[in-house]
Amino acid sequence: MKKNISLRYIISLIVVLSLIWIGNSGYFNGLLLSLGAVSVAFVVFMAYRLGIVDEESQPLSVSRRIIVYWLWLLKTLVQSNITVVKRIWQGPKAINPVVARIPTSQKTEMGQTIYANSITLTPGTTTLDIQGDTLIVYALSYDGIRYLQGGEMDRRVKRLEE
Repeated sequence: MKKNISLRYIISLIVVLSLIWIGNSGYFNGLLLSLGAVSVAFVVFMAYRLGIVDEESQPLSVSRRIIVYWLWLLKTLVQSNITVVKRIWQGPKAINPVVARIPTSQKTEMGQTIYANSITLTPGTTTLDIQGDTLIVYALSYDGIRYLQGGEMDRRVKRLEE
């Protein structure tokens, strides 16, 4: 049975796919633009037929706030890279692996996934599993776990859901 699909999700998918095509191509001649249009139309048609064009696949509410989050995450990634390099230079005594449970405050699976992926992207930490409203996280040291327990990343991801 088909879901009731809003036109705004179809238009959003067309815009996103077109931007990806143009960004990866970099050429603006008629042949490549027409091939891009055909490819985008085919993918949108297939997504529509599969019934996967919906709020979950096109989270428009997140799209408005995601750029600010990405900038903050980029800063966090750079800081974490520096910390990991320092620990490597300090030798084996500076690395004390730890696994811990980190509670999440996200209301949706998408929010939990963004949070878990953000932890995994951050050098020195990896999300091993999601169990209900808890993440199982590995870190090179307890400092990484302490940072996550502070809740800044959790709060920022939760704001994406609002």
